[in-house]
Amino acid sequence: MKAQVLESKASPFVLKDVPMPIVNAGDVLVRLKASAMNHRDLYIRQGTYPRTNYPIIIGSDGSGVVEDVAASVSRSLIGSSVVINPGHNWGTNPNAQQREFKILGLPDNGTLAEYIAVPAKYILPKPEYMSFEEASALMLVGVTAYRALFTRGSVQRGESVLITGIGGGVALTALQFALAAEAKVFVTSGSDAKIEKAMLLGAAGGVNYKSAPWAIDLAKLSNGFDLIVDGAAGAEFGKLLDVASPGGRVVVYGSVQGKIQNAEAARIYWKQLSILGSTMGTEEECAAMLAFAEAHRVKPIIDSVFRFEDADAAMKRMESGEQFGKIVLRNDQ
Repeated sequence: MKAQVLESKASPFVLKDVPMPIVNAGDVLVRLKASAMNHRDLYIRQGTYPRTNYPIIIGSDGSGVVEDVAASVSRSLIGSSVVINPGHNWGTNPNAQQREFKILGLPDNGTLAEYIAVPAKYILPKPEYMSFEEASALMLVGVTAYRALFTRGSVQRGESVLITGIGGGVALTALQFALAAEAKVFVTSGSDAKIEKAMLLGAAGGVNYKSAPWAIDLAKLSNGFDLIVDGAAGAEFGKLLDVASPGGRVVVYGSVQGKIQNAEAARIYWKQLSILGSTMGTEEECAAMLAFAEAHRVKPIIDSVFRFEDADAAMKRMESGEQFGKIVLRNDQ
């Protein structure tokens, strides 16, 4: 089969023939129709992701058709259109993943290939109203946003919600899910154009975090935020504590701006704030996320779709930071 292989740190993709994946006990073989990129893939390519090894076929998100199954798996699955849960081996504790938890695409080969073999318990029916490209773009960002908003953030109808860094996949999906839950949503971005696009999707307002008084501008938009969903962290995280409502919740799912700084303890305890970490989600949350998306007919926002052989161009688009939504490859030409 053909696959896009990273052979070393910071190297371009090499499109090459590789052995077909082995279908072990409990596995299904999926012919991938589409796969989607995440920032995790960029970090793996750059060699900054923990425990990166090469060569590797990256890619956590994919959708396709089941072509074969192990002897222990029902053959009725053959021919099914499916999506793949990218989070494997969560464990039995719903509050946190076990040490053996892993995400598809590292250490195991991922979805930038024509075929993939995964345990049958990690496939779910593709929503009929979504294309393969749309379905492939939903899963990693969807389960991350769902857990951050609902499990950890306990978002409620009518609450004021702030989502930072709009334009990225998780932030956009969180915006869509929070709107579906009938929250009032505000956003930040370093791009006025992205804020305008978010408002066209239903955001009530937004501010550009590159402006000096952005926290003051946020305070003018809303009388505090009940829930803040943040993937940035970094030196200005403390300003989020300023704009959080008393008793509010701040859910952190990423740290693209680096380590949290300037988070004054007094603001946390005096305002009775809850600072909550969140990453990925359980198998149950993944299924619930998909059901929620179907119930509300949520479709992921797609920035661009590339041919499978143009994986390098797709990665350059992500590296530019200009995208608004997910970047997708058509695996099956």
